[in-house]
Amino acid sequence: MDKKYLLPTPIIDSDHRTIIDYAVNTISGTKDPVKQAVKLYYAVRDGIWYTPYYPFYLAEHYRASNVLKSGRGYCVCKASLLCALGRACGIPSRIGFANVRNHLATKELIKFMGSDLFVYHGFTEFYLEGKWIKATPAFNVELCDRHRVAPLEFNGHADSIFQPYNLEEREFMEYVADLGTCADIPVDIIVAAWEEAYGKDRVRSWIAMHEKSGGISPRDFDKEEIWKGGIKPLR
Repeated sequence: MDKKYLLPTPIIDSDHRTIIDYAVNTISGTKDPVKQAVKLYYAVRDGIWYTPYYPFYLAEHYRASNVLKSGRGYCVCKASLLCALGRACGIPSRIGFANVRNHLATKELIKFMGSDLFVYHGFTEFYLEGKWIKATPAFNVELCDRHRVAPLEFNGHADSIFQPYNLEEREFMEYVADLGTCADIPVDIIVAAWEEAYGKDRVRSWIAMHEKSGGISPRDFDKEEIWKGGIKPLR
């Protein structure tokens, strides 16, 4: 196991005082690394609300201490925070990426993205009991309830990844490509991949939206109408 997965970075700032304090308070004296990882996972899954309309184009948007402060973020932001908390507890942690096809989103989000393919979906991997274990803290329990999807659980022993179907047996999430793991958030690579997948003009319009609104999106994902498939992506 490479020691770099224990070290802070400018983005995964596991040495930041707020990260350390939050990690210590969350594990609450627990010594076992597996139990620590489980507590950290649920703190991020439900303590940080998921929104796909979070700024994405600068390193500061993924910085763990900033995500913790904002209380919101999309999957890569939440994975960054969970990774930082793991490292703050001495658990080797890294970021994993995959392309996924989301069959249950919202009509507004599908139109906004022009696709149901989510490029560079992010999750955390913890090194526990001699192996890397996937932990996906993206969707808070309230969002899962709304979309009729069982919240992802994590026990520290087995991978926690998206289910293929929701509670109504509708297609939910399909893993399309494994993009590997990183010790830090490759912001430029993510933005370039989005430009290739969704189009430069579309991505630049997202950046312009965030710049105009001061990083606070005018879109409210929690109030959007759920899309249940059957609509051909725009691209």
